[in-house]
Amino acid sequence: MNRKILFYFLTVLLVVFTAACSNDESSDKSSEGNSDAEQTLKIANDQEPAGLDPHKTPAHSSVRIYSKIYEGLVTFDQDMKLVGQLASDWEQPDDNTYIFNLVEGVNFHNGREMIADDVKYSFERIMDEKTASHISSYFSDVENIEVMNDHQIKFELAEPNATFLTNLTNSSAAIVAKEVVEENEDLQQVAVGTGPFVFEKWVPDNSVTLVKNEEYYVKDEPKLDRVEYFTMKEEAARLSAIRTGKIDMTTLTSKSAVLLDKEKNVDIKDYQSLEYSYVGFNVEKEPFNDEKVRQALSLATDRESIATVVWDGKATTTGPITPAMGDWAIEVEDEELYMRDIEKAKKLLAEAGYPDGFSTTITTASTYADMIDTAQLLQQQWAEIGVKADIKQIEWGEYIDTWSNTSADILIGRNGSGTDPDRAMNYFFSTDGSANVWNFSNADYDKLVEEGKRTIDQDERKKIYDEAQKDLIKLSPNLLLVSPESYVAVRNGVKGYTPYAHNAEDIDQTYKE
Repeated sequence: MNRKILFYFLTVLLVVFTAACSNDESSDKSSEGNSDAEQTLKIANDQEPAGLDPHKTPAHSSVRIYSKIYEGLVTFDQDMKLVGQLASDWEQPDDNTYIFNLVEGVNFHNGREMIADDVKYSFERIMDEKTASHISSYFSDVENIEVMNDHQIKFELAEPNATFLTNLTNSSAAIVAKEVVEENEDLQQVAVGTGPFVFEKWVPDNSVTLVKNEEYYVKDEPKLDRVEYFTMKEEAARLSAIRTGKIDMTTLTSKSAVLLDKEKNVDIKDYQSLEYSYVGFNVEKEPFNDEKVRQALSLATDRESIATVVWDGKATTTGPITPAMGDWAIEVEDEELYMRDIEKAKKLLAEAGYPDGFSTTITTASTYADMIDTAQLLQQQWAEIGVKADIKQIEWGEYIDTWSNTSADILIGRNGSGTDPDRAMNYFFSTDGSANVWNFSNADYDKLVEEGKRTIDQDERKKIYDEAQKDLIKLSPNLLLVSPESYVAVRNGVKGYTPYAHNAEDIDQTYKE
C-alpha cells in the first residue's frame, strides 16, 4: 500500500514538473516573441492628407507623412545646425556656387540608385512653372544645375543668397524619381522616395500606412517596422483613443492636454511652435484693397483675447516671425496697430469711405476648432466698429483650394514662419513669393526683403528684417495674431521621441517597449 502511494506521488510530481518546464519554455518563447514583435506606431492625425506630392502640396497634413518617405540634400539636426542628408558634404567655391557630394549607395524605394541626375530633375521640376510648386520662389536664383558625375552636383546662383542652404531643408525640396512622376503624371497618390519609411497604402478618410525601409542607408534607422496614420478630425475621438491605447501618439490643443494631466499611461510633450494664426485678405477686392480698412480691422482685433479664449492662454502675440525664432522676432506689443483702439478704428473706416462699416464673410476650415473659435471672436470684436461678418465653414480639401486660388475675401488660417526670416517675409508676402496668395504687392517692401535675402552679414540682416516686419504690420495684407504652444500626447510605451519646434514629428529613433 505504501509503495502504491509512493508511486502515485512520484507520478503526480513528474507530471507537475514536466508541465512547469513546458510552461517555462512557453513563457521564454513568448518573451522572445514579444521582443521580436513588429514595432507598429499608431498616430492619430487631425486631418486627411491633401496629396503626397512634395513639390505641389504644402498642407501640413501631407507634409507630416511625405517627410518620412522623401529626403532632401540637407537637413537640420536637433540643435538646428545644418547637416547633410542625401548630400554627405558640400563646398562653396564662391558666394554664388555650391557643390554637393552625394551619399553613395542610396536607393529609391523602387530599388534604383539615387544619383545626381535625380537631384537635377527634382529641382528643375520644382522651378518649372507647369509644376506650380509652392516653393519655386525659394530657388528663383538658381541659374544653372550641372551634374559633375553620378555623385556630385553643382548649383550656380545668379546672385548671393543667404537663404539657399536653409531653403534646402524644407520637406518639399525633396528628391524624387523621374520615372515615377512620368508614369503617374504627378505624385499626389503615389510616393517613392529614399527615406526611412516606404509608402504602403492610403485608405481615403481612414488611414495611411508606411512600412520600414529595409534598405535604408542610415545604420540602425528606423527603429519602427510600421507607422499607421489614422485620420481623426474630432479632437474628442483622438483624446479617447490615446486614453484607451488605440493610438500611441497624437496632437492636442492645450485645453485637451490639460484633461490628460492625471493619465498614468500618457505623457504630454509641449513646445513653443513656429506656427502663427492669421487673418488673410484678398487685397484686390473691395474694401480690403484699402490699407486703412485692413488697419482698422487690426485695431479692432483683441489678440490677447484670442490667446486666452482660443488657446487657453498658451499662446503669444506675434508678428510674421514668431518668438520661437528668437532674436529675429520683434516686440510686436509696441506696434500701434496691436494696441486695440476702437475709436481710431472707426475713424480709419470713415476715412476709407465706410463710416457705417460694411458686411463681409469670414471663411475658415470646419475641421479646426481654433480657426472656428478665432472667426467667432473676430466676428464679435469687429462688430464694435460696424463690420458685420458671416462665417463660412468649409471642408479641408475645399479650404486648400480656396487658399490656393484666393477665392475668399477673408480667410482664417495658420502658417509656419520657418527657420529663416526669408520664408516668413518673402515667401508669403513679396510680389513673387510662391505662397503670396493674397494678391499683395508693394515695391518698397519687395526691395527690402530682397535685400535681406542677399545680405550675408547676420547683424545687417536682422536690421533689415526688423524694418520689414514693421512695414508688413503697417501694410497689413494679413493680420498676424498669436503663436500657440503645441502639445503631443504620447503613450508611455513610446520611447525615443522628442518634438522640436523645427521638427516635431521626427520618429526615426522612436520605438515601443
